[in-house]
This record gives sequence, structure tokens and C-alpha cells, in this order.
Amino acid sequence: MNARKGDSQDRAIVRMAAHLPDLIVYGNFSLERPSVDYFDGVLMFVDISGFTAMTERFSRAMYMDRGAEQLVEILNHYISAIVEKVLIFGGDIIKFAGDALLALWKVERKYLKDIITVVIKCSLEIHGLFETQESEEGLDVRVKIGLSAGHITMLVFGDETRNYFLVMGQAVDDVRLAQNMAQMNDVILSPNCWQLCDRSMIEIERIPDRRAVKVNFLKPPPAFNFDEFFTKCMTFLDYYPSGDHKNLLRLACTLESDPELELSLQKYVMESIFKQIVDKQLPGYLSELRPVTIMFVNLLFKDREKAEVIGTAIQDACVHINSVLRVFRGQINKVFMFDKGCSFLCVFGFPGEKAPDEFAHALESAMDIFSFCSQVHKIHTVSIGVTSGIVFCGIVGHSVRHEYTVIGQKVNIAARMMMYYPGIVTCDSVTYNGSNLPTYFFKELPKKVMKGVADSGPVYQCLGLNEKVMFGMAYLSGNRNQDYLLLGRDKEIKIFMCTMKEFLMCNCSRVLMYEGSSGCGKSQILTEIEFLAQGENHRTIAIALTKVSFQQNFYTIQILMASVLGLDTCKHYKERQTNLQNKVKMLLDEKFHCLLNDIFYVQFPISREFSKMSTLRKRKLLEALFMKILEQTVKEERIIFIIDEGQFIDAASWAFMEKLVRTLPVFIIMSLSPFVGLPCSGASAIMKNRNTTYVTLGAMQPKDIRNKVCVDLSVRGISKELDSYLVEGSCGIPFYCEELLKNLDQHRVLIFQPVESEEKANVTWNNLFKNFAKPTEELKMFTLSNEEESEEFCNLASGVRLKNLSPPASLKAEEEISFSKIEIPKKSEIFPESLSSEEIREKILSFLDIIILKMKTSEEDIIPLESCQCEEILEIVTIPLANHFLALGENNKALYYFLEIASAHLLLGDNYMAYVYLNEGERLLKTLNKEKSWNQTFESATFYSLKGQVCFNMGQMVLAKKMLRKALKLLNRIFPNNVISLFLQTHVEKNRHFRYVNQQAQESSPPGKKRLAQLYRQSVCFSLLWRIYSLNYFFYYKYYSQLAAMMQVNTALETQDDFQIIKAYLDYSLHYQLAGYQGVWFKYEVMAMEQVFSLPLKGEGIEMVTYVADTLGYIKLIMGHLDLAYDLGSRAHKMWALLRNPNRHYIVLCWLSKCLLLKTRHKQLVQVLGSLWDLSIAEEHIFSKAFFYFVCLDIMLYSGFVYRPFEECLEFIHQNEDHWILKFQSGMLLGLYSCIAVWYARLQEWQNFHMFSNRAKNLVPRRTPTALYCEGITRYMEGQVLYLQKQIEEQSENAQDSGVELLKNLENLVAQSTTGPVFYPRLYHLMAYVCILMGDGQNCDLFLNTALQLSDTQGNVLEKCWLNMSKEWWYSSSEFMEDQWLQTVLSLPSWEKIVSGKVNMQDIQKNKFLMRVNILDNPF
Repeated sequence: MNARKGDSQDRAIVRMAAHLPDLIVYGNFSLERPSVDYFDGVLMFVDISGFTAMTERFSRAMYMDRGAEQLVEILNHYISAIVEKVLIFGGDIIKFAGDALLALWKVERKYLKDIITVVIKCSLEIHGLFETQESEEGLDVRVKIGLSAGHITMLVFGDETRNYFLVMGQAVDDVRLAQNMAQMNDVILSPNCWQLCDRSMIEIERIPDRRAVKVNFLKPPPAFNFDEFFTKCMTFLDYYPSGDHKNLLRLACTLESDPELELSLQKYVMESIFKQIVDKQLPGYLSELRPVTIMFVNLLFKDREKAEVIGTAIQDACVHINSVLRVFRGQINKVFMFDKGCSFLCVFGFPGEKAPDEFAHALESAMDIFSFCSQVHKIHTVSIGVTSGIVFCGIVGHSVRHEYTVIGQKVNIAARMMMYYPGIVTCDSVTYNGSNLPTYFFKELPKKVMKGVADSGPVYQCLGLNEKVMFGMAYLSGNRNQDYLLLGRDKEIKIFMCTMKEFLMCNCSRVLMYEGSSGCGKSQILTEIEFLAQGENHRTIAIALTKVSFQQNFYTIQILMASVLGLDTCKHYKERQTNLQNKVKMLLDEKFHCLLNDIFYVQFPISREFSKMSTLRKRKLLEALFMKILEQTVKEERIIFIIDEGQFIDAASWAFMEKLVRTLPVFIIMSLSPFVGLPCSGASAIMKNRNTTYVTLGAMQPKDIRNKVCVDLSVRGISKELDSYLVEGSCGIPFYCEELLKNLDQHRVLIFQPVESEEKANVTWNNLFKNFAKPTEELKMFTLSNEEESEEFCNLASGVRLKNLSPPASLKAEEEISFSKIEIPKKSEIFPESLSSEEIREKILSFLDIIILKMKTSEEDIIPLESCQCEEILEIVTIPLANHFLALGENNKALYYFLEIASAHLLLGDNYMAYVYLNEGERLLKTLNKEKSWNQTFESATFYSLKGQVCFNMGQMVLAKKMLRKALKLLNRIFPNNVISLFLQTHVEKNRHFRYVNQQAQESSPPGKKRLAQLYRQSVCFSLLWRIYSLNYFFYYKYYSQLAAMMQVNTALETQDDFQIIKAYLDYSLHYQLAGYQGVWFKYEVMAMEQVFSLPLKGEGIEMVTYVADTLGYIKLIMGHLDLAYDLGSRAHKMWALLRNPNRHYIVLCWLSKCLLLKTRHKQLVQVLGSLWDLSIAEEHIFSKAFFYFVCLDIMLYSGFVYRPFEECLEFIHQNEDHWILKFQSGMLLGLYSCIAVWYARLQEWQNFHMFSNRAKNLVPRRTPTALYCEGITRYMEGQVLYLQKQIEEQSENAQDSGVELLKNLENLVAQSTTGPVFYPRLYHLMAYVCILMGDGQNCDLFLNTALQLSDTQGNVLEKCWLNMSKEWWYSSSEFMEDQWLQTVLSLPSWEKIVSGKVNMQDIQKNKFLMRVNILDNPF
């Protein structure tokens, strides 16, 4: 049996039904929640051994290429075989529970006897599947099966967004118990199942002291015909495929689109799964090994009540659990019912849901859920287990029935903790350590031996986030090691020493703030500062905060004041109370001592006066008291407050501290991570205070990372390969470096070797420069002064491939957070959120109209007086200057001008001349001194970036990428080249981006000239890099592309240059649109427009506005928004004309003509082509002339009339195909050659076709992520499709293979992110034609309808008309006329005839090439 292929499988409702059992798909969608249904049936519980261990093995694998893809392939190889057996035998897969599944045969009670026999037969055949098999991974797969039968209850529950279901009752409890009794390869019948079955058919074995039995085999009578018996039994089942559908595995595969049913089913499917269904992504897209946090919630009920009774309790619990998880970005994955208990499997960190503080969020959720569910009527015991780690998350099962599930040891441990530690919330050590919550929130529990868990590690009880603060628990977490040098932070320590000196010498406050991302060593710096700050005349108080501190009002001041008053050392509240009484008796009336009860947990009597005070009055009185205490203290000794994790200071404490630094001479030193959003007013005021020094911690230098590694490993040096890996992989962040080292140590790839003396070392030419990277002299001095220097070097084990090494789990989590962190650009003032997209569109177009009107009529000098004279300046000034300095032997100056010349030629679109002058520049570079001055380094970087641009324009992407990366390295901006450093660099850039876009607290000064020059070059490199990476199909390359695009934005923001920022925003928006990310791209377009609206509308400002109209119009064209593209393009056309800038004007005319062609606005098209022709003649511009003829060919091929005759177009190609501008540019000749090839293919002049098709074929590998290349490759593919038609006609033996390959190539073009949606209708049209040529009518219909839908959405009138004609022609039985296209070509009217009215405009639409279909039997 096979699921029917074709469009039925691709329908959203069928893909959704594959995630759900028939019990739900064909169920009663009552609005009442909870709802209960009763029925009889047989249950099968299949437990598959070995998968959890295999998941663990893969998650710890050294290399990423042995990851989720292999795992899901192995899992589904076995599980799909079981699912297929169950479906063939009429079963309904109710649930997948990790590596187990529950199946149901729902029948009337009178049929149970026969159906049990069928289910036993199915169970034995499942065992037979794995008797001899062993996977390539050495996985010995064995299954245990339990069967039960009887009354079953189904409970449906949920809220307005999600629904869940449970099967419950004695039969459900029995099937679980039966499976638990089974050994490997056993089939166990529950007592009731044994009671109901046909005992004469089954050979069994009794289980001692049990009523359940073990099945040995079936023993039917000699004359028994199982096939007839099976056929009869299948008629008892409601939804077993029969008749026309007998070859299907599931009847649900035949479901027709039904919006109401789809809406009902959608509620049972996770949001990420629904998105995958809507986007038609492959099931494997969501399958991966990923770090998540698992939370198992188990609810035990007071009595064995009916489903209606406990159903209400489950409903209430579910609604609350869902509401809590939504806040903390968790999801319910599964709900189970066994042994009177209901278990919810919840997961934090699914794709797109990864968030910082995941561990703390999970524990906070657990405590909230525990507290609520404990109060729910009928729930007796609530038990929750929380674990964190890498598990398999993915779609498991068969193509027609599967579910998204989680498998791994961490899932098992969470489930076991929930059962072995009832009535409490427990967590594992990973969650405990990663939560960063105070230790007094937890209690370590005695270890228990848990079934199936070899070593769970320490288990902790979470006591709750509402425990009273225990004084003395908030000290700094870092421990200073006097033998461990604080590396790479000399500058930061010097700033502290200077500020400390100022503070001690003057009588005013000082604030020193160290800001840095997580893991950069902030706590270590503060630990060192605490040591250095010790002195006789001042007092140091140091505390470390956690996330919980932020949630407790006035907490930071409470802790600091407790230390000032000496309460942190008191062992009992009475001692605290006595101390307080002595300290405040002169400062506060005794009747108000009770003010301190809640803040310091003491028990002063509450006076009548105090009880009458308002909350505000109490707060003011308390703050006044604290200020008096501090005032008294600073008179006796200076106070230095040291606060780690300052971002967790609560708003009330910030306000008090702001007042404190204005009033008293105190020194506050703090470290903090970047704020999420804008800081509170108190924090902002402190940061802007003139006595505040704000230090941003940057990345550590490579030499410091190397020194750190040598100290951590206690070695004299490390191999250069290891050094390079750690320096790049860590991105200069100490924590990342430590985690990478731990990961290497865990995989046992580090080898420690004794140092050989130089005399004994076997030095050869090959290893002369290859040995080891050594620490700096300063570190050597330090280590020598402390102890004898180590006599070992650290090397790598042979055969280790560091670039492919799997990242450690902790950094995988960082990666997920960095990629899924929601970007929230600052709120727009010009475009408020209340505006609709249509209103924003009208506002932008009106703005451009006003600009055009001003440009035409304004008396102000808003347009440059002279037109663009780039070429003149180049010829008259720059080239002579370069030759002048070359003649004088001043190679430095000559190099500068040659690079300027190359850059100018690139601007003018002349890649060949840029290439010529770059070669001259390269010769000069080699003659310069090897001393690397800043100028020389920068010019080398410029040289490589320009080479990269030339390679990019010519379609040589591998070489372009190499050149651009080299340029970035010289510009001190290394772009990662392995996945680990990619993830970590993304995390760094996300934080940087977040600060740039959201924070305005720190106004930085503009960069200097040299820095600005570097930033401009970097921006060019990143702009090209993200496009290059977008071309690659490899999964991780989309992350490289995203990182490059983000680095372009960050670089542009640092320049503080309006044009760079606007360009980067538009590029970033385009990247997100092409990558298919919804939402974010629109925000960045709006941000670009907001920047434009604030520009001064004269000179450069006008040029920037025109550039934006041009660029935005081009983006809208390739994204298929043709009407908006025309509106923007027509305005950009007018503006460039007014600015007299031909080098930009011809570009907008080119893409605008394509837009008008697709919209079939022929009059406007001819006008634009006229402007393009005039411009090409006036400027002697070969590229614009070539594009003119490209459009003329398109008009003949697709629009049904002649603007310039074919012979003229062909003549132009023959005369200019060797022109250097066309030859050294990717896309134009590809399009021209392909159009000519299509023309000849339609006329069946195959010799001419091959001549031009082969020329085009040579240009196909020169891929560029541009619309011009996409145009060219689309025309080329059309020619190949027409040639396939010829092959099939002639019954060529390679026709089938050619067709399959062609369809694959077309699908790849659609899937590639650089192919704009505007090209989709044509590509789907061609795919439909290939399918019909090969006899695949169903897929032809699917592609044809998709193309029509897209054409309609985009407003692509040209393609829509052609598609409708193709559809009518392919479905009709009309006879093919041999010379139909030839006759059409001969009668194509000229534009002059159309203008004169001799030809009706409507008639020319019929002049379309009709692709032939009657060469095979019509599949329709």
C-alpha cells in the first residue's frame, strides 16, 4: 500500500491530518471544553529500545556531519516501518511518545474478539521486522508490545488557541502495565484482552503471579483463510481505505480543502508545525539535535473519578499551564494519561522560541504551575521535573502519519524525577547552574536509583522564588586566584586605579560602569577590583545580583544597607534587631523602628502612628533614614560599593543611588550587560552624570586569548591550529574560549607533549614555521615569578578536523538565542504603528511627489548645478595624476590613484577597466616596503575589496568571497569561517545591533577619518558577502548571510552617515525578504524611510531620496509587488532625469521597462524604452543599449508585437558580444543568447538553437544574486524545456533523465533565496510544462495553479494571460498545427501599426507561443 502522490499530499489539510489521528480528524469538533466521548476498542502500546541511547551518542558526537540528518533517517527507517504495519492492519496511531507509540482499533464491542486476533497478527509481524535487522550505527532494535481491550474514554480540552486530547480508562492503564511486563520481542495481553479474545486462535504462556499472558504465536484452524478474515474485520472499522482508495495507507490522504475543518485541526497542531505546513517545508526542516529545557508536569487525582469530573481539573490546569508557557516562550508538546495521573510534557527552546534566561524561565514557570495546580479541586499531588540539555527534536513517523516529538536522556530523566520525587519541583544540575538564581532557592536532594537512568547527577528541589532573602548570600561569585593573572584587561584596571585615586583625593562621588556582553569577564574584573580596593581609610562592600533581584523592589539598596549596618554577619533576627536598634536610635524615633521589619526581617512592635502612614510616606521616611546612616558612615570612612550584574538593579534602587551620588561622596563600581530596551530614568541619569565613567568591554586580543589558554592548560605553548581555532571561535570572549577548551578536552583531542630542546628538535623546511604559538613575554615573566615554567606543549590529536567540530551544548544555546532573539527596532515617530501598510505607501509616494515638484519649480538651490561628470573627471584628472606619480616614482601616491580609478570604473559598470587598473595596482603593491603602515594596510584592504567586487560582478563567487574575507581581515574585521565562530560572532553582533538600534543613552562621537574610511570599506564587503552566501544551498550558509547583513547594518550605524545607514537598512530588508522572514523586513524599510524623511532636502539629500526611490522600487520588483514597483520607479525615473545623472538613470529605466512588460502597459513601456535608447546614444553606453535589445526580444517572444525587428537585435549581438563591458559582466549576454535560443527553438531551427544555447550554457556557472542573472537563467531554462520537448518527440533514450534533471534544476531555482518571487510564475509555468511532457498530470496541475495564483497576486498580467492560454490549450483536444508559431511570427504587428490603430491592442495578447502537449497520450 502506498500513499497517493501528487497534489493531494501537498494540500495543507492533508499535511495537517498527518500530524493527527483519525480519532481527531474525523471527530466531533464540539466547542465545549472539556468534552468527553466513550467507545470500545483495542489498544497497542509499542516501546522501541535503543533510540534514547543513540540520541545521546549523536548529541555527543565530535563532528556535526554526524548530526540530526543521520539520526532522523535512522529513527524514521524503523518507526515508519512500524507505523506502516499498524496502518495496513487498520490501526490508528493515537500518539507518538518519543520512541514509543500508542495505536487504537476503534470498533463496536461485539467485534472486539476478531479485532484482537488482527492486532495480535500485526504485533507479531512488527516483531518480525526486526528479528534480523541491525542498523549501520550498530543499533540493535527490539520492541516490547502490550495489548489491551475494552471501554475507552477520550477527553478533549484546551483554550481558545490550542486543543489537546487524552485517551483514558482501565484499558489505557492496562496497556501500559502490559507493556511494562513485556521483555524484548514479547507481546503481552492484559487480563481483559485475554478475557475478550478468541482463545482458540492463540498459543499463550502464563506469567507467574499475573493475570496477563504472553503470546507465543497464532494457531488458526487448518481451513482458516486469514485474508478473508482480515477483509471482513476491516469492514468493522469506519475509516479503513477501501474501494477506489484501497491502495492508500490512510483515508485522510484524500481529504479535500475545507477551511472550517482546517481551522479546527489547526488548534491541535503546534504553531511551528503549522507554519511548516503552510510554508510547504520538508518534514526534515525541523528535525535537529538542539539544546532545550524539558519540564514534565504530573497531576495525580484524589480518587478514581469519572472523566467528566477529572476532566474539569485537567482543563483548568491546561489553560493555566498554557498561559504561563506563552509568557516564557515554552510549549506543551504532549499530554499523556497513565496510572490515574495526567502528564504534560512541556519544552522551552523549540525553533524560533529560544530565549535568554531559559533555565530561570522554566523554573519560574514550574513554580507558578505547581502553586496553581496544587489548589485545583480534585488534584491530589503535583510533581514537576525540569532538565536541560541536547535532545532530538523532530518529526518522527511515516509520511502519512507522524508527529513532532522529543527524544533523549534528558527527557527520560525529567520524567523519572517527576515520578521518583513526588509532590515537589525538582531540577537537574544543568538547570540549577544555568538559572543563575541564588543558591538559597534550592535544596540538594538525596540521590535515588531511577529506572533507565544510569546517572542523573545531582538533583535539586526548587524551593520557590518567594523565599525570604538570606543575608550574606549576595557576595561576588568570582574567586580571585593570586596565581592567576587577569589577562588582557590592563586598560580597564588602569581606569579603575585612576578613578579610585580621584575619589580618595576629592570630596565628590565617582561612578565607574563596565558594560559587556555575557562571558566577557566582567565578574573577574570586579573580583580583581575588590582586591585592589582594600585599604585602611575606606570600606569596600561588594555584592552580586541575579535576575530575581530585579523583581524585588528596593532589593539592591536593602542588601547594600544590610552590609553597611553589619547585618550580613548576624546569625539570628534578634541579633539583627539589637544591632539595628543601636545604629538607628539616634536617627529614628522608636515608634517608627517597625519601618525596618519588612526590609530586614525583624520584629519591632508596630505603632499606631506607623499603621496610619501611607506607603509613599513610609518609602520617603525609609530613604531619608538610609541617607542619614550613609551620611554618618562616610564621615567616619569612605565607602566603595561594588555591584556585579548591575542590569538587575531594580528601578527603586536606581533612583535612590542617583540621589546618593548627587548628595554624598561615594564610589560605585558596577558591571552590567547591555540593557534590554531603554534603561529606567534613575539608571539613565547616573549614566549621564559628569562623574560617571562608562567603559565598554571589548573582545580580548588574540595574544591575550593565547596567554589565557596557556595559563588554563599550564603549558608553554599551543599548536598554531589550536591557537587559530580558539582565537577565532571565541571572538575574544573568555567564556567562549573556556567552553571550547572544555569541549576539546571532553572529546580527548588535546595532547600534551614534552618540550624538545632546539638541538634535539627535528626541524625541517616543512615544519620550520609550523610548530607552536607561544605566550607573550609578559606572561612568561609572570609565570616565572610564581612557579617553574611548564615543560609541556599542547597539540591536537592526528586527524582532528576543528572546522567541523560540533560546538559545546552551552554555545549551541547561545547560538539559538542569538538567531531567535526578536529584533525590535526603535519605534517610528514619522510612521506610527497605527498606520496601515497602505497608508505608509501613500505617505511615501506623496513625499516623493512633493520632492519632484520642488525639484521642478523651487527657486532654492536644491539640485546640483552641474550634471554628473564622473567619466570626465576620471579621464581628465584621476588617470593623468596616477600616471604622473608613477613617472615620478612615487608609488604610494600612484597606488592611491589607481585604486580610485578602479573604484570609479566599477561605479560606471566597467569591470574590465577596473580589472586592468587593479592589475597595475597589484604591481605597485609588490614594490612597496614591507613595513605595514596604516595607509599601506588600508590600501591593501581596498585593493582586495575592489578585486572582490570585480569577481562578484563577473559571477566568480568563490574568488570574490576569498578576496572580500581577506580585505576584512586587513580592516580588523574578521568574518568567521567555521560554524562555531559563526554562532558566537552572531551573538556578539546581535548584542551590538540591539544597542545601536534601541539605546540612545550614550551619545558617541563620530568616528575619525581613518576609522570612517575603514568602516566604508567594511560596509562594501559585507554588502557583497551576504549576497554571496545567499547563493549557496548549504543549510548553515543562510546564517552566514544573515550575519554579514547584520554586520553591514552595525558598520553603517557606527559611521553615523545617513547614506550608509539608509543603504544598509534597505539591504537588510531585502535580505530578510529573500530569506522568507516575515515582519522584520518591513520594520527596516520603515526605518530607512524615517531616516530619509529627516534629511535636508537639497544637494546630497535629494540624491539620497532619489536613490531610495530607485532601490526600493527595484526591491519591490524582484519581490513581485509590481504596482508599487511601477509607482516608485516612475518617480525615480523623473528624479534621476532632473538630477542629470545618466549612470543611475539608465539603471532605473532598465528595471522599470521589465516591470511595465509584466504589467503589459505597452504605451508606457515604449516611452521608457525610448528614453533608454536616447540615453544609450547620448552617453555611448553599451550596457543600456544591450538591455534595450533584451527587452525588444522579450516583447517579440511574449508581448505579441515587434518594437525592433529580430534581425536588428541579432545584428547588435553579433557586433557587440565581444565588447569588454558585456563580456566582463554576468547576466546580460546570458539573457541575450538565451532569448535568441528560445526564438530558434520555437521555430525548431535546432542548429541555430544549439549555437546560442551553448554560448549561454558557458555563462550559466557565473551565478550572481542579481535580477539580471535570474532573467537570463529563466530564459535559458525555457530553451532547455523546449529542447526536452524535441527529445521526447524523437523518443531519445536520455529524455526521461533530462526531464528529471531539468525539473530538479527548476525547483532549485525556486528554492534558492536569491531568486526573487517575481520570477516564480515563469518558473512554475515551465515546471508545469515539463510535468505534462513527462505525463505527470497531477503535478502539472499543481504547478500551473500555483503560477496562476502568484501571477494574480503580483499583478503579472503578461504571465497570467499566457498561463490561461496554456491551461486552455493543454486541457483541450485541439489538433496541433505544425507551423502555428511560424505563422504567428510572420504576422506579428509592429508598434507603429498598433499606435495607428490598424491592430487592436486586445488582439496582440493572443500572439503567444503555445507549448505543445499532444506528443504523449494526454494524461488528463
